[in-house]
Amino acid sequence: MNRKTRVEVAYAMPQRQLILECEVDPDTSLRDAARQSGIDHHFPEIDLEGCRLGIFGKTVADDYTLADGDRIEIYRPLIADPKEIRRQRAAKGLQMKKGGGAINQG
Repeated sequence: MNRKTRVEVAYAMPQRQLILECEVDPDTSLRDAARQSGIDHHFPEIDLEGCRLGIFGKTVADDYTLADGDRIEIYRPLIADPKEIRRQRAAKGLQMKKGGGAINQG
């Protein structure tokens, strides 16, 4: 009997998010599971070959062994370097407040 592994595949844009459930063979790779989910039909801009993938918020290698109930997350490329943004804010005398806004310190 060939038992399937149940996983979710998630992708999010600022205006739209989607989580698809699928069943894959236990030896299916992380990237193959993302392909098999069909999520790229909903988001044609996804580069499933070159994007970073993770499980529950942590980036993992492509050879990660999927477990029943895993949520595969497809990460978009960063549009800005977080370290550079912090440097720019510090130079302007701004400090981040809870919730992502900035407060003036000077």
